[in-house]
Amino acid sequence: MPSQTLEKPADNHALRSAVISVRGLHKYYDLGETRVHALRGVNLNIERGEFVAIMGASGSGKSTFMNILGSLDLPSSGSYRFEGIEVAALSKSEIARLRNQRIGFVFQGFNLLGRTSALENVELPMLYAHVSSQVRHSRTQEALSLVGLADRADHFPSQLSGGQQQRVAIARALVNRPSFILADEPTGNLDSRTSVEVMEIFQRLNELGLTIILVTHERDIAQYATRQIVFRDGKIVSDTPVLDRLNASEVLQTLPQLEED
Repeated sequence: MPSQTLEKPADNHALRSAVISVRGLHKYYDLGETRVHALRGVNLNIERGEFVAIMGASGSGKSTFMNILGSLDLPSSGSYRFEGIEVAALSKSEIARLRNQRIGFVFQGFNLLGRTSALENVELPMLYAHVSSQVRHSRTQEALSLVGLADRADHFPSQLSGGQQQRVAIARALVNRPSFILADEPTGNLDSRTSVEVMEIFQRLNELGLTIILVTHERDIAQYATRQIVFRDGKIVSDTPVLDRLNASEVLQTLPQLEED
């Protein structure tokens, strides 16, 4: 599959092709004698270069849908096509390679290795992808610079604030040149100002052409996306463009600086 570079694309509608296309998606879980119908016939396209916020209450199906988009789970029925490829038709090793090389994950809990530096944490996905050391070093430096942490490359997670740790996690998600970033509640453990700083990074990356899929229960955070999709009872009940979209850079100008402890 071709790599996506972080260069701003030309304003050409032909460049906006579907990264994700799902049709008639159902997911069942059997819990003893009870069958839970987590997804009920979901249909959705996400185009290249979009910034989509997926919302919904607990039990709405949004987490199940996120797991399927991230190739962490397969649907019970229906079609999930990733860049035109039917994911269910891939072997386990092909799905693992797709997860590693084409999807950048960002989690609420950062998921950094505590005994390795920021640089080594960011390099990790490229080790699994067997990228050469020279390319690893170049991409790692580029990714840390993009998130404003070039001068923290040698720091361990315990030496970084929560916001800085999340920036390292975003840099780690970028290094394999993914087709999209899948961010699961990335601001859930952060204070208000740091949350907006993280959203400023996502908006900047999106302006460079990267597709962002953000799973959140926070309505104010969803206002930084360009499109909002709401799940309820396993179905999409709302799919709308974001009106009065927030600009994170402008919002930051109105927030006080946090004092270091």
